[in-house]
Amino acid sequence: MVNQLDKDLGSFIANDMDKFKPKDVVALLDQYIIGQDRAKKLVALALRNRMRRKLVPEELREEISPKNILMIGPTGVGKTEIARRMAQLVDAPFVKVEATKFTERGYVGRDVEYMIRGLVNNSVNQVKSRMREEVRESVLPEVAKNLHKAVWAVLTEQGEINEFEMPPSDKRKLKSDIAKKIALGEYDQLTIEIKVKKKPSAIFPMVDMFPGMDDVENSFSSLFGGEGGIETEEKRKMSVKDARETLTEQLLDERIDKDKAIQLGLKWAQEMGIVFLDEIDKIADKASGQGPDVSREGVQRDLLPIVEGTTVSTKYGAVKTDHILFIAAGAFHISKPSDMIPELQGRFPIRVEMESLTREDLKRILTEPKSSLIRQYTELLETEGVKVSFHESAFEKIADIAFEINSTLEDIGARRLHTIMEFLMEDVSYDAPEMNGQKVKITSDYVEKRLKTIIKDSDITKYIL
Repeated sequence: MVNQLDKDLGSFIANDMDKFKPKDVVALLDQYIIGQDRAKKLVALALRNRMRRKLVPEELREEISPKNILMIGPTGVGKTEIARRMAQLVDAPFVKVEATKFTERGYVGRDVEYMIRGLVNNSVNQVKSRMREEVRESVLPEVAKNLHKAVWAVLTEQGEINEFEMPPSDKRKLKSDIAKKIALGEYDQLTIEIKVKKKPSAIFPMVDMFPGMDDVENSFSSLFGGEGGIETEEKRKMSVKDARETLTEQLLDERIDKDKAIQLGLKWAQEMGIVFLDEIDKIADKASGQGPDVSREGVQRDLLPIVEGTTVSTKYGAVKTDHILFIAAGAFHISKPSDMIPELQGRFPIRVEMESLTREDLKRILTEPKSSLIRQYTELLETEGVKVSFHESAFEKIADIAFEINSTLEDIGARRLHTIMEFLMEDVSYDAPEMNGQKVKITSDYVEKRLKTIIKDSDITKYIL
């Protein structure tokens, strides 16, 4: 198991080269993201080059660094989604951070190394999840045994079973019948008592409220091998259904090799980690017109060694950032990429200007992606027994409205569709519990009638749409 996992996480081989060809990656991204063809092409190439690097001679491998990408464009055009979906395709560790959340080292606030620690946390958790899935089947018999013992104890306590007056053959048959009923879920609502391992509390449970404590928590966690604290055991009462899940997770956690998970997690983060650094334009030197301060040029200078390649201490151990892929993004309405310090500019050699969404793009976003907004709303209302269908003209009208508002107010891209759809479907969603079995047809007239009052009043539009 571990050898296979190590092969999967540690290196890409020729078979993977067949699986992740740039054109195939772009085709997969097309299923979720409309437009932005060049950006998709560039991230597909970045992924491919990481795979190619694993196959070059070892003496050259360490010299090949990832080509970091800078995406330039307004909000809501797909910058984050492209990076996130690419990470999902290859099951790579991914973290999104906002550059504005960081302050220069030495000042109160969160330092830039926080994003690497977050990436490593995600990586280790991903490895643990994969390990758990590999041993899941093996723990099920023990879970069933523990549930059977607990159910038998409750039934005995309630007087439904008197095993001392029961012949051995009857007892065996009854045990078999109860086991079958547990498996079929017939005892799911029965309350039983089980032993549960209580996980240790975080050393600094409020660390997120006090970002400056990151380094302190990291240092203390390291003293306890990355996990920290001592587990205790306690008895808890819960339903058989909840106990099945609790016992399964507890046994899975016991069966996996945590040290191996940490080792592989660190390796996976170093080799395939992706950091998405949003709002990088906000820390450009001239972004405020007031010159550098601790949240601008200072942060850029702190980012530089991370992006160039350095070693960062995490609670799981040291991690090198040399081969982590950094994708930065920003609208750059006020500042320009050239306003960043020259050294940092040079660390993002690939730049792509994202295209603003057209009417046709907005219409396609409504319907074409696998998780399209239209599908989301229809499936949600289907749970209430309400069948919602949309006429083609409704898509045109929604896209027209979204495009016009983006053109006249702030351009927030596809996010405008979310606000419009929520307002459009508000009444149907509210009344859905009393509409079981009904059909609702959304037409162009319905859209216009529902939104016309807001569209005509520009002051209201600013606040609602």
